[in-house]
Amino acid sequence: MKFFLHPQALCETTAVGEGTRIWAFAHVLPGARIGKDCNICDGVFVENDVVVGDRVTVKCGVQLWDGVRLEDDVFVGPNATFTNDPFPRSRQRPKAFPVTTVERGASIGANATILPGITIGRGAMVGAGAVVNRAVPRFAIVAGNPARIIGYVDSMPGGETPAPAAAPAAAPATASKVAGVQLHRMPQVEDMRGALAVAELGKGLPFQPKRIFFVYGVPSAEVRGEHAHRTCHQFLICVHGSVSVLVDDGRAREHFELDSRLLGLHVPPRVWASQFRYSPDAVLLVAASEPYDPSDYVRDYDEFLELVRTP
Repeated sequence: MKFFLHPQALCETTAVGEGTRIWAFAHVLPGARIGKDCNICDGVFVENDVVVGDRVTVKCGVQLWDGVRLEDDVFVGPNATFTNDPFPRSRQRPKAFPVTTVERGASIGANATILPGITIGRGAMVGAGAVVNRAVPRFAIVAGNPARIIGYVDSMPGGETPAPAAAPAAAPATASKVAGVQLHRMPQVEDMRGALAVAELGKGLPFQPKRIFFVYGVPSAEVRGEHAHRTCHQFLICVHGSVSVLVDDGRAREHFELDSRLLGLHVPPRVWASQFRYSPDAVLLVAASEPYDPSDYVRDYDEFLELVRTP
């Protein structure tokens, strides 16, 4: 046996990876599969149809029921609760249990509750005590009951949007740590009749738009975007209200708060972008360099990573 089993633990499966530690009063049923270098803490119960990847930590008091899949490097905090029956009744088992997946590198805080059939995206973080009743996007930070996105992992520091300039001339575009992304400040002209903000085609914008569309009426819980483009540039302006934007080039991520109609975010091709935390009155204007082409969209994050690795 190449894994550690505490004398007061019960492990009925032989599918346990090398270097894994199973501590006191844990009980692992025969059908479970546990990877290498895992830490299964005191009082953990693992049912049959459970797959645990490598280097996973499951803290005390957690039950992994049939249908739970924990990918590599997942952290599950103490007393986090997984559920696997959307309509539980005593002595009435469903024909099949929905699969709940926690993708690679995600963390679940203490006492969080995960409803059945949900996917927690790669690198996401679920706050302590959160009740997760819908899928969590990759790298999102969620909290509350029901859980809502409050930010993105590794995106907040350095991503704060500076206050709009009062001068009528536009300041130079501010580069992001994400390759090619720039935050533009449009010039504003103001007098007694009101205010006017200007973005001149071919001058104020970094490309010639061929398509313009608006996004509005988005419930604050919803996440839009979550894709990259192969060739299309986009320029985002929140003309009313506010919206948060996460950009990701496969190496770095940064968060921007578009809360002024004077701010425009240039998102070039081969950058993954998500919009979230829409204010109830938000209207997002998007100018695109190309007509709509479904084949230009990259909607799978793994496919996006392969794209940006290709010169």
